[in-house]
Amino acid sequence: MLRRLNLKDFVIVPELELDFGPGFAVLTGETGAGKSILIDALQLALGSRGDAGVVREGAARADITAEFDTPPALVAWLDEAGFDGGDSDTLLLRRAIDAQGKSRAWINGAPATVAQLRETADSLLDIHGQHAWQGLTRPASVRELLDAYAGLDTAALSQSYARWKQASEKLAAAQTRLGELQSERERLAWQIGELERLAPGDDEWDELNAEHQRLSHGQSLLEAARIALDALSEAEPSAESQAAAALDQLEKVLDFDAELQPVAETLRSVQAQLHDATHALTAYLNGTELDPQRMQELDDRVSAWMTLSRRYRRQPAELPVLLAQWRGELQSLDAATDVAALEQDLALAAQAFQKEAKRVSSARTQAAPKLAAAVTQAMQQLGMAGGAFAVSLLPQEQPQSFGLESAEFLVAGHAGSTPRPLAKVASGGELSRIALAIAVTTCQLDQQGGAGTLIFDEIDAGVGGAVAETVGRLMKQLGRERQVLAVTHLPQVAACADQHLVVAKALRAGQTSSEVRPVSGETRVAEIARMLGGERLSSTSLAHAQEMLDLSAVNPPAKKAKS
Repeated sequence: MLRRLNLKDFVIVPELELDFGPGFAVLTGETGAGKSILIDALQLALGSRGDAGVVREGAARADITAEFDTPPALVAWLDEAGFDGGDSDTLLLRRAIDAQGKSRAWINGAPATVAQLRETADSLLDIHGQHAWQGLTRPASVRELLDAYAGLDTAALSQSYARWKQASEKLAAAQTRLGELQSERERLAWQIGELERLAPGDDEWDELNAEHQRLSHGQSLLEAARIALDALSEAEPSAESQAAAALDQLEKVLDFDAELQPVAETLRSVQAQLHDATHALTAYLNGTELDPQRMQELDDRVSAWMTLSRRYRRQPAELPVLLAQWRGELQSLDAATDVAALEQDLALAAQAFQKEAKRVSSARTQAAPKLAAAVTQAMQQLGMAGGAFAVSLLPQEQPQSFGLESAEFLVAGHAGSTPRPLAKVASGGELSRIALAIAVTTCQLDQQGGAGTLIFDEIDAGVGGAVAETVGRLMKQLGRERQVLAVTHLPQVAACADQHLVVAKALRAGQTSSEVRPVSGETRVAEIARMLGGERLSSTSLAHAQEMLDLSAVNPPAKKAKS
């Protein structure tokens, strides 16, 4: 439910704060007073397109804040988006547009995007404009309304259609490019065969290089090891003998000066390390020999790596990764050229779509006559006695993402006439009343998860008299179930409201401004009288207005249309 609306410097409204309650509220005023300004402001607060034209002349920016009860359906989304949905029962939407047309948005005080404002709209407001019937002539809108009435979720149908279409495209592409794909597969398989014969290991290239370098310098390595071993232990004097002699000399005088003790310890360590080095060099020389055969094997292996590296223009170390990549591509090509498997996938996808489409068709077939009967009954109360409403389901030549059929609304304006497509109904008044009958019916019968606030923006255009009174009573009835706000020019509708707001223009400091004020008592009687007879209020018009208000207070609302 909408609780409060604040406007600042919006179009011709300098500043406005309005509180709203439950039930049925009307917005009235003279022609051109700006009755639709509040509706426009609410739409901007819920993410509709805005530009610098909404900023009051001379102001820096327009600011709109709308406060709603937090719908349970939005709590999880608000929390996930970081807007603290569960911490408060209040949802605060704010939109600011500056004189350059730049827009900013907030939800519960936190910065938001305009797209996020739009995501809240379906759970908060449902707006029916005076040309609402135009949408009811479009097959997509008709189908969506029928599906909503039937409680249908068509997401699974759309997904199954997308899978079917994708499977069909894959099969068609494979059949069209079968020869080309087969040639590509043969080329790829030959390249993989070359690399598989090489069988390059992941770390083999580095290991090959290390071993090749060691064997190619084998003679130098052995020569260096022999010279080093000779210097350590076999030459006269050797490094080991000299270290031993130095240590022997120090040990003779250690008792006379303790400062030499660390030097002696160092020499003992050096002597041990020289001994270890001698053993290591000896083992190296005993275990190493020149191996011309292994060297040839390494040369051949390195050459094989280099050949394929140059052929495929990759660094040698990249060959194992290239082999894995090609194997993956070959697997994809095998799948793409497996026509039998693709045909099976297509058959399964088509079967899944048909199953889901038949489920949806069955639900639509059951819901269509129920919706038709409910709207027909509502039409009888709206000055179309004997008229009939029908929902026609038309099979599609080709299945679509929305199913096997399209939907169309048919109307017979009076008894004995043949129902015709809604778009061909000539009378504008009839169109408005039919749209109102549909709106009232669907609003009454879809209370779960729908918008908490319904707005009717002059949808009663073209009706009057007893029909206008019925419209008012129907809206009052709706107000018992949801919050209803109607912009109207009909006194019969205004008299049925629980809350009455009047829009008026004024000239202040050379600028035209608009103000909205709630009216009650004598002020409300005067407004109803103005709507009845114009600016000149007579005792007759005032008495008539009072009578209308008294009657609307005691008369029960119209009966709810039944399915």
